[in-house]
Amino acid sequence: MEAAELYVPADVAQERRGPDRRKRVCHSLVYGSFHPRGRGPRREREASLVSVDWHHPQWLAISVLIVTFSCADAFLTLVLMQRGAYEVNPVMASLLGGSGVSFAFVKIGLTAMGVVVLTQLARLRTFGRVPVGLILYSVLVLYGTLIYYEIHLLGLL
Repeated sequence: MEAAELYVPADVAQERRGPDRRKRVCHSLVYGSFHPRGRGPRREREASLVSVDWHHPQWLAISVLIVTFSCADAFLTLVLMQRGAYEVNPVMASLLGGSGVSFAFVKIGLTAMGVVVLTQLARLRTFGRVPVGLILYSVLVLYGTLIYYEIHLLGLL
């Protein structure tokens, strides 16, 4: 075959393939959310971050709970600070010197970024042994315990 025979005009190629999905970003994101293709790795030994584009809904629920608990923790910490308590975490204590709003934004923002990363990695294992999903559950339990302790300090229990 000669090179001239292989050339297909762009408009003919467009008709065969359908519309260019890359130009419809929002539609592709919504459609891909309801019709995911990469629910698991294609190969048995493939366990990378990019091999999966769908995550189980339990990770969304855990992530939302962790961020909600982080918001509650920030609020309870500010209430406790008004009543004479002090922040044990030195990094967060330096932020409390400023406004409570900046403290809350940084605390919740750092937690949310960490949760997004852990959720993306939920199917992998850390150090080849511990599932990252277990770390998410552990963070949820630790936040729950911390909120219980803060409510106890406020004398509400």
